[in-house]
Amino acid sequence: MGSRMALRWSWVGALGLLMGCGGVEERGADPTFGAGSTDAEVTAPASSVEAAPTLTLHDDRKVQGTPPVAPPPIAFQPGFHQALREPAFAGSLTTYRMRVPVGRAGSRVRITFRSGDGTFTLKRATVAQAGANGALASTPVSLTFNGQPGFTANARTLVTSDPVAFPVGFRDEVAISFEATGALAVSLIESFPGSFMRAGSYATTQAALGGQAWEFATAVATVDVEGPPGRAFVAIGDSITEGYYDTKNDTRNAWPALVEKELGVPVVNSGASGQGFWDANLQLPQEVLAMQGFTDCIVLLGTNDLASEGITVAKLEQRMNQLFDQLQPRCRLWVSTLLPKEKTNYGSYEVVKAQRKEFNAWIRTQTRAEVIDLEAVTRQPGNVDLFLDGLEVDQIHPSKEGHRVMAAEVVRVLKEKGGL
Repeated sequence: MGSRMALRWSWVGALGLLMGCGGVEERGADPTFGAGSTDAEVTAPASSVEAAPTLTLHDDRKVQGTPPVAPPPIAFQPGFHQALREPAFAGSLTTYRMRVPVGRAGSRVRITFRSGDGTFTLKRATVAQAGANGALASTPVSLTFNGQPGFTANARTLVTSDPVAFPVGFRDEVAISFEATGALAVSLIESFPGSFMRAGSYATTQAALGGQAWEFATAVATVDVEGPPGRAFVAIGDSITEGYYDTKNDTRNAWPALVEKELGVPVVNSGASGQGFWDANLQLPQEVLAMQGFTDCIVLLGTNDLASEGITVAKLEQRMNQLFDQLQPRCRLWVSTLLPKEKTNYGSYEVVKAQRKEFNAWIRTQTRAEVIDLEAVTRQPGNVDLFLDGLEVDQIHPSKEGHRVMAAEVVRVLKEKGGL
């Protein structure tokens, strides 16, 4: 070994010993190291295990350095999601500023937009940390789409932005501003306080947007965050999962968000108010399967199907299995029993009660998905058709306290059976 090489190894090796690590950067993946180097010739190891280098200290003693450690992988996984079923229309250029919580930390983001029932044109979009009253707490970062500032999409189309450097922390509040015309897809319920709309072009405005409050999820379907890969959950359901409990709601109070906050992993919300199994199976490829990087799926679905015309419990079981068939290749399955239902808005209430009890009994005995028994923690001890006092708002939907109780049980089961 030449004197220059020995000198370089000597101070690196000594520093490594003082710090308790070799401090040696892995070079095997760098095609420029070795080729053209005047210090030493680099040859491939005979085995797949790379040997640690021999280091020469200043007193000529030789020691074995710490083997190099590969950097951890990174990947995009969903940090926010919303099912968008309802149509809306902007006849002139309008700026929307959605304030959303992001349940994943990372250094880059990409955002997927969904058009409504017709042509949708997005002129410009930005992302920033959310401030108060519709203002931005950081300089807005522009999004691009295949290198362009905007796009035009046909009906019910997903368009994903190019990745952009934008560091976010777990549960950061992010403001997504975009200027658009045409057909937009929106949520059925208002659950995003702090969101606004204003006629005109204001996506890059850092001050308060002004205009009017607009608390529907609008056009923004998914926010993916790039970071170290881990568990990522998708909650699939109806209004009980989307988070309806009043005329004004907050997605942060829905049980998936509460589970996310407690476990420290993303639990994105794909609940859609009013949906049953038929439309869930129909929409699943675009709303859930189009996402990348999720690992677990939690299903709470079926209450809107009870006592529907032509629906039997056998049909409910069949449609649940159809949902499982689509999901199982992509995620670990979790399924919840249906919550108490103290009344029905259609059909026979006696049929609703009978079907719900029979369907819950099947859920508890099926073996394709792990069971989360939310009925057990929300019902009266002596009557499975009634909620515990304070856990419902209209005899069908859970209250904010009901969501808290549900979330606590989901967390308990996921910790016990899911290794979290």
